Amino acid sequence: MNRLKLILSFAIGGVICVATYMSINSVDSKQLLETIPVVSSLTVTPTVPMQVMFCGQMIDLRRYNMYEGMDRELSSFTYFHSTTMLLIKRANRYFPIIEPILKANGIPDDFKYLAVIESSLDPSAVSTVRAIGMWQFMDGTAKQYKLTITPTIDDRYNVRRATEAACLYLNEAYAKYGNWLDVAASYNAGMGRISNELARQKADSALDLWVVEETSRYAYRLFAIKQIFENPYKYGFVIRPKDLYKPIKCKEITVSNSISDLTEFAREHQITYADLKRFNPWLRDIKLEVAAGKSYVILIPRDTELYYYTPNQEVHDTRWVR
Repeated sequence: MNRLKLILSFAIGGVICVATYMSINSVDSKQLLETIPVVSSLTVTPTVPMQVMFCGQMIDLRRYNMYEGMDRELSSFTYFHSTTMLLIKRANRYFPIIEPILKANGIPDDFKYLAVIESSLDPSAVSTVRAIGMWQFMDGTAKQYKLTITPTIDDRYNVRRATEAACLYLNEAYAKYGNWLDVAASYNAGMGRISNELARQKADSALDLWVVEETSRYAYRLFAIKQIFENPYKYGFVIRPKDLYKPIKCKEITVSNSISDLTEFAREHQITYADLKRFNPWLRDIKLEVAAGKSYVILIPRDTELYYYTPNQEVHDTRWVR
């Protein structure tokens, strides 16, 4: 029914356009011609909410800078069509991994959107400043929060391990600020910077700080992507269950000894080396060196899971689909 309404609205719009063009023969044709759109579709600014809920806190957006900040990010995500649609498709695969870890560590569910804006839910994302993985850890910070980085291993690329490390950071920041908005800002700028600026500017909230543009936009990007994820259709995203990326079931192999040749390891488990790397991007070399007393879990995708023999029917959040 909704799809029929959408088709009818386009059809009616087309009729109106044709009627308008036909009326150009009137005496006022020159003036009318100047008012006709020069493109075949119209761009409508999304309605900016006056308030949003984030981590159980209602945020009032009526102040000019907050309203305009939200407007910028909501418009950006709404009309960056291909990227935003890809984010929702990926979320169907990765939110089932991220959400239970956040919950187990007492982190509000809304922080899953931090991973969305940090890395576009790409486990292999690398920024220009060498922040790595879905949660975009720098080298020093990663080690501080118990992530292993060696020539053959980088836990920043491991979705589960990196999410656990992010929880350690977020809980530490919350113990410091007692406010999840300030915690989110500190994830971008660092606790030191946010604490110093709050004190120097005598501000009560990170939302009131004069900081670099990336940090000042950060909270509004979180608010905006949450709004779209909770109602994609409202913002023009028509997604069917079969469009979402299915979670791929894997066998878990616990490894406590070094592996000299991962290509041979992959062959023994009847997968390609490429698939081994795709499902385990934390493996950073063609070999794996395991320190004494350490063990690692390697994911081996099940063969039947690697194909879309039938359309995907697994929908993590029913609000995403039509």
